[in-house]
Amino acid sequence: MRGAARAVRRAWKQPGRERDLAAQALKSAFAAWASWAVVGWWLHAPMAFVAPWVAILLVESTVYQSVAHALQQLAAIASGTVMATLLVLLMHNRMGAMGLVLPLVVLLSSWSRLGRQGIYTATGALFVLTDTQVSLTGCTARIGEAVFGAAVGITVNALIRPPVYLRDAHATIHEAAQETGRLLETAGGSLVDGQWGVHETQAWHRQALHLQHLVTQCRSAVGWSRESLWGNVRRRALASSRPNKDYEDATAVLDHAAVHTTELTRTLHEAASRDRQAHWSRLPLIRGYADFLAQAARIVRLCADGRAGQGREDTLEQAVREMRAAMDGLRQQLPDLVRGEPEEASAYGALLLQAQRLAGNLEASARQEAPPGHV
Repeated sequence: MRGAARAVRRAWKQPGRERDLAAQALKSAFAAWASWAVVGWWLHAPMAFVAPWVAILLVESTVYQSVAHALQQLAAIASGTVMATLLVLLMHNRMGAMGLVLPLVVLLSSWSRLGRQGIYTATGALFVLTDTQVSLTGCTARIGEAVFGAAVGITVNALIRPPVYLRDAHATIHEAAQETGRLLETAGGSLVDGQWGVHETQAWHRQALHLQHLVTQCRSAVGWSRESLWGNVRRRALASSRPNKDYEDATAVLDHAAVHTTELTRTLHEAASRDRQAHWSRLPLIRGYADFLAQAARIVRLCADGRAGQGREDTLEQAVREMRAAMDGLRQQLPDLVRGEPEEASAYGALLLQAQRLAGNLEASARQEAPPGHV
């Protein structure tokens, strides 16, 4: 109950997911009410329930989905209704017709062209088979009422506060960037003081794996943002904030960072499993490596920041230069460490490999975002 109360307060106070869900629920209810008012209350249609049933289902998450699912659902309902009606009228045996038509419509419902709406093939057939009167007139009425309900659902969703998900894409990218930055900074700081062990590296590795899940959510959110503008009457008003290449670039940066952070945390976990963290913290390169991770975290956050402007570009360029300088410093220590202990050289090689890969991807992504002549 407390969670529900908090959700209601958030929906009332500020825009967000809760308000979007509340708006869609009210729109669904209104679509069903309007459909019933016309078909059931005014026209007294024999199967009036079909119209509000279809209307409430088609107030979808986007206008595009409302249209696409309406076509699939109407095709499914019409197929099941027509097949069941014809078999009952031809066989004059309801039980026999049921035995024949149900396997056919269940198979048809798995047709990929009908998608998730395929189940309504069987539903439409069952409505006919369980009715007391079966006729071509009733078949036509059902299909007509389904078409009317679909039209009402699409119209309500398209004209009354059509759903837009631009805010979700930005919030998801921001969250992923912040988590990536925190993980890189935490790992870098712990490397310097040597206060890390198996439990800490396990937690880091789990967080790094979770970053890949967040990247998948970012891609999905960007896709939803674009889809929510297709056929949306608010498209022109939202032209300045619609998803652009910056969203894709930010997602690509986060993807590279997630992959290499996962590899880095795996390397650290292997070192902790051999109880080598104290030795690693004494390596001359570790402080420079921590600086490199801090600069990488800064670049990830800047690339995910959707605010354009000369100030951001200059800051990003400066961060790339500092990361490049930190990487050069790490390379300069390579000859000395190769002549040292084999295990020390191996540890350095593992860290340097991850750093080179991450730095290369981040620098390439930053170069794509920057205007000509920068970075």
